[in-house]
Amino acid sequence: MKHSHGRIVDVTSLLELDRHLDSGATSLAGWRVVGLDLTARGPALLQRSLRQALFLGCEFAEGDDEAVRRAGAMVLHEIPGVPVDPYRATLYSPGDLYDAPRYEDSLDAQAYAWSRRGSSPDDTLAMALHDHQVDAALAAWVAGRDLVGVMGGHALERGAPAYADAARLGHALAGRLTVATGGGPGAMEAANLGAYVPAAHHLDAALARLAEVPSFTPDVGAWAHVALEVLGTTDGGRESLGIPTWHYGHEPPNVFATSIAKFFHNAPREAVLLEVCNAGIVFLPGAAGTVQEVFQDACENYYADPSSVAPMVLVGRRYWTEQLPVWPLLRALARDRAMEACVHLVDSIEEAVDVVAGAATSR
Repeated sequence: MKHSHGRIVDVTSLLELDRHLDSGATSLAGWRVVGLDLTARGPALLQRSLRQALFLGCEFAEGDDEAVRRAGAMVLHEIPGVPVDPYRATLYSPGDLYDAPRYEDSLDAQAYAWSRRGSSPDDTLAMALHDHQVDAALAAWVAGRDLVGVMGGHALERGAPAYADAARLGHALAGRLTVATGGGPGAMEAANLGAYVPAAHHLDAALARLAEVPSFTPDVGAWAHVALEVLGTTDGGRESLGIPTWHYGHEPPNVFATSIAKFFHNAPREAVLLEVCNAGIVFLPGAAGTVQEVFQDACENYYADPSSVAPMVLVGRRYWTEQLPVWPLLRALARDRAMEACVHLVDSIEEAVDVVAGAATSR
């Protein structure tokens, strides 16, 4: 996640633009004007200094865009044939991605299909611009929030005891912190579900309903439909974050993350996911992706300033010592480092919550 220095003004509505102009602004340096119809605003803009201003996906009256460029601004127009808005200024909501009755017609499915075949320079540029804008929107969203990550396997099915445990973990953590996950199915969905549902008895009912469609295979539409039904019948849902990627098209985003930062490229997405979790990360059993996240987080903590080290909590002693023996290596890596006291191996959800809550209280 890139952190901007200096004065940046994001303008995403004509009302906002007019308010800034009417306040007496004489320079638009550092302004990012996104997706606006500026056909009637050319004269007002050209009366100001436009050096270092950026206009993304805006519409101008004939000749005004060239005049704005000559005045020192950068103008990037819409890119044809792109299903996403490469200049979007906000994170996605579940309804943005699941915006059609059939999953095949949804923005999420269309974006994935386009990303698989998109190889032209325009396509590459659109993906890069999109991910940059999502990154900027994410930086604004996380500001002032304390986030705890929950990582785990995408293959965990609804109805499994481990799925219910992950949901109860998310529920307990959300009482103190904002939950963040990789935004996909399985353990990620369960944690976002638990975070979203405010009452424990409502969570039990939601788990029972979701178990009727255990997996996103073979039908993503059916899997998403029952989740959207639960979402729509739950009052007072709490916020949480999902950071999925179209890189893994077989992992559709879950709908229980109220804000979704979906990227085309996975490498920056992984780095951002770990970076935003300033209150620590709980690692549930998972496969290669989860193991990668464990050691990527370990690397961050290994080199971090002592004041920046965040808890790492691995849940499942047998899993992490025998099935995938990550723990011995992690413990050896942490020895005599500032992170040593922040690395934990536990067997229960309650222990994991206690560790994270204790660390949050002592901050």
